[in-house]
Amino acid sequence: MRSKRFQNRITTGRFTLPAAILISVACWILTSVLLPEMETQKNGYPLWETFCNFCIPTWASRICSFVLYSVIGYFLIELNNAFAIIRMRASVQTSVYFLLIAACPRIHILYAGDLAAAAFLIALFFLFKSYQQARPTGYLFHAFVFIGLGSLLFPQLMLFAPIFWIGAYSFQSLHPKSFFASLVGWSVPYWFLLGHAFFYGQMELFYQPFRELVTFAPLRFDFQPWELATLGYLFLLFIVSATHCLVAGYEDKIRTRSYLHFLIFLNFCLFAYVVLQPALSVHLLSLLLIGVSILAGHLFVLTNSRSSNLFFILSLIGLFALFGFNLWTLL
Repeated sequence: MRSKRFQNRITTGRFTLPAAILISVACWILTSVLLPEMETQKNGYPLWETFCNFCIPTWASRICSFVLYSVIGYFLIELNNAFAIIRMRASVQTSVYFLLIAACPRIHILYAGDLAAAAFLIALFFLFKSYQQARPTGYLFHAFVFIGLGSLLFPQLMLFAPIFWIGAYSFQSLHPKSFFASLVGWSVPYWFLLGHAFFYGQMELFYQPFRELVTFAPLRFDFQPWELATLGYLFLLFIVSATHCLVAGYEDKIRTRSYLHFLIFLNFCLFAYVVLQPALSVHLLSLLLIGVSILAGHLFVLTNSRSSNLFFILSLIGLFALFGFNLWTLL
């Protein structure tokens, strides 16, 4: 019997996830020691700054960020358990997620995009649940409730509502009734915000998300070095993983192919939006990592060739090199 390739030994290993978590924790500690002055980015958005001042002291930003990423990592496992996107080793995408997070020291503190990413992942869960349902109204309602919740702190999340409608259409769950249910679901958090703003005489607080939504920075290619390196690495991983999904999609069930194709389209739109609005890249990075982790996990688990093994090894080496480069540019 031929021995397993390095790629297969890692992806099927029992200790892969614990090792990824330990590496991530080590990188987190190293970043906190070398970059103690790094603080949460202030973007002038009142709701986010009010939330940070009221709920999260500055010293707890890193801890809250790691806890939130851990919750997202857990839900990535639950997402795969519910929909069997990766047929084997449901924890691989979480291992990839923790390693990608570790390689990006700039997002080791809490951003509005992190909380939006958690809401975004739960919205994905309900969207996937609506697949070919006879009564998808409740699922789309709940999906858009979380889109609305995430957009309270990161208003640009609203721009991805049409992509979710496209996904619902491809899942055969978008009907007039479910469409209006999604609109009602999206508006629910804003009704609560309106009540709070009206009661306390702070109507400016209610208008602010919509003003943020229609405010676009000038289109300039002014990424920082660490952003270019990180986005370039993620885009390469995305292209290879997406190509594998499209070429070898016949090996998956029709339902799984639909989920993967939607994730490919969603991540492509995220990359496009990052290019159009570089100022928001640090927030959108949290959303990007979710889809890229799932697609990369699907690639690494379900391939078994010399070329895929080589790409896996190069990806690991590139990941550690990326962490070193990002840390060096931020020092």
